[in-house]
Amino acid sequence: ECKQMCCRLIVNVGWVFVLFGRGCMNHMFPASYAWGNFSVLAVGIWAIAQRDSLDAIMMFLTGLLLTVLTDIIHVSVFYPPNNYLTDVKRFSIGMAIFSLLLKPMSCYLVYRMYRERGGE
Repeated sequence: ECKQMCCRLIVNVGWVFVLFGRGCMNHMFPASYAWGNFSVLAVGIWAIAQRDSLDAIMMFLTGLLLTVLTDIIHVSVFYPPNNYLTDVKRFSIGMAIFSLLLKPMSCYLVYRMYRERGGE
């Protein structure tokens, strides 16, 4: 029960940051940012639904690790210059960075769940 609660927490926190941050972004990031994060969250929902599936939890962990890398690339490449930095863009970047900072903790918790489900 505790491991399912951790997985639900990870997915819910991810949804909040992706939806809230993406809704305010004014198309600052390309669509690949949203597609990557939404895809990983969809796999996270699958991992919750399939409680005994190692494949689902491993794909969720792999997706989280890949989005850490792609989020770093998106933030560094698409960060606007100071003279074009509005409050909405600053807030959106802050949400994207905060989401990025929470992902390693999410990866650790998902890895623990993978081990609890019998992964090597």
